Amino acid sequence: MISIKSQEEIEKIRSAGKILAEVAKILRKNVKVGVTTQYLDDLAEKEFKRKDVISAFKGYRGYPKNICASINEEVVHGIPDERKLAEGDILSLDLGVKLGKYFADMAFTEPVGKIDSCKKKLISVTREALRLAIKQVRPGNRIHDISHAVQSYVESQSFSVVREFVGHGIGTELHEEPQIPNFGKSGTGELIKEGMVFAIEPMVNVGVWQVDILDNGWTAVTVDRKPSCHFEHTIVALSNGPCVLTE
Repeated sequence: MISIKSQEEIEKIRSAGKILAEVAKILRKNVKVGVTTQYLDDLAEKEFKRKDVISAFKGYRGYPKNICASINEEVVHGIPDERKLAEGDILSLDLGVKLGKYFADMAFTEPVGKIDSCKKKLISVTREALRLAIKQVRPGNRIHDISHAVQSYVESQSFSVVREFVGHGIGTELHEEPQIPNFGKSGTGELIKEGMVFAIEPMVNVGVWQVDILDNGWTAVTVDRKPSCHFEHTIVALSNGPCVLTE
């Protein structure tokens, strides 16, 4: 069952989301050539402690780090380590926090130095796909209106949407119902009602949509090893339309 959040619950998720956005801003400023993804994880942990929240990811189903840091062909769940970012990379950072008993989740992709035109387009298209998806978070719409908004735009730009990983409801659990795929037929799926809170997260590939999972059991990479991009926000459906809680 999809839960309807009260105004009090929405405000608590908003508080978590505001903190998350502040940490994301700090991390974004530190995405530079020569920086390791472990440094970014350590920085996130420091900021989480300073803001009195905990990582939603560390320990979740055994995940070992505070954030996910996925480089180039890594789609999602890249595990921070001592690898240094290089000129021309793109880095997707996925982070979530728990404040009290409420969760917020977001992701963004940043260029490392100067990137090529294909990667620039990939970032632009994925960011726009998320914007178009968010517009569909309105009472009376259907879940797959969100899905269709992502798929139709991404494919019109000759890219593909990952199908193995999906968006989700969020609130007192990191992952709640419903699942929100980035592909689907408009006008289908669960009815969206006021007070529903979703984490919408387009994952877009330059090449084919299929992914492999690396031997670490976590990191998903594109099967053709072409670049991938990831953006995510936590959003609530209100009577007057969508409201982003992670900005």
